Amino acid sequence: MSAEVKLNLSAFAPYRINVLARLMSEQLGAAYANEGLTISEWRVLAVVSQEHKMAARDVVARTPMDKMAVSRAVSSLEAKGLLCRAPGPDRRVFHLSLSGAGARIFARIAEIAQAYEAGALSCLSEDERASFFDMIERVEARLTDRDRVGD
Repeated sequence: MSAEVKLNLSAFAPYRINVLARLMSEQLGAAYANEGLTISEWRVLAVVSQEHKMAARDVVARTPMDKMAVSRAVSSLEAKGLLCRAPGPDRRVFHLSLSGAGARIFARIAEIAQAYEAGALSCLSEDERASFFDMIERVEARLTDRDRVGD
């Protein structure tokens, strides 16, 4: 590699996206902490809230978390009485659902999260927000299609 090769981090998308994600996560993390939840626990609650019942493997597929992190978060949420685990038709797979207390905590945090998002994106017009999310989806799609990256 040449000593003259420069990388301007302020114009390097992976770096800027990481900085933005960390900033947003840290600022929003106060809402989880006030409820006694970790980020992993919040992610599991949020994903499980999307459906009436869900298997842990589906949580893994829908979050940037590995099996062990999901397993730990599920166990912790169950111990806190926020998540219920019940055997599914295939006894090897358990279905997860929010308890009443879990649904109430989810609703409180979701309201805070939505207000945070609205404030963070208030510098964008409605059209810009739509374009922003469209661009995120396109980049995600490009990166998940491993055969096309680098074309």
